[in-house]
Amino acid sequence: MNIKSSQSLVSEALNTIKTISPDEALKLLNDNQCNLIDIRDVRELEKLGRIEKSYHIPRGMLEFWLDPESAYFKDGKLDLNKEMVLFCAGGMRSALAAKTLKDMGFEKVSHIEGGFGLMQENGFKVKK
Repeated sequence: MNIKSSQSLVSEALNTIKTISPDEALKLLNDNQCNLIDIRDVRELEKLGRIEKSYHIPRGMLEFWLDPESAYFKDGKLDLNKEMVLFCAGGMRSALAAKTLKDMGFEKVSHIEGGFGLMQENGFKVKK
């Protein structure tokens, strides 16, 4: 059995997706050019807080909530024409999630390098 490591999956994803800095993401958010999507687990949000103006879509539900054909589609929640900017705690899950959205056909997708940790240090407001 030849199982790929999670690290190799993340490396492959990083080669095919767009990675942006927290500063770039903050500019997109302030200019109303993106959907800022937090894919962390609900327990992480409860413990560490959430970024203001972000949408929470748990990683396990991302494909279903963004698929118009799915019974779980959240119609009207996000502007599907804007860039989908994903983040997690440190950037690994969001890299995988961004690749999945690209595989689904979303063209304007990126993830934030360093995730929630770096975002806190770079001007994003956190609500507890």
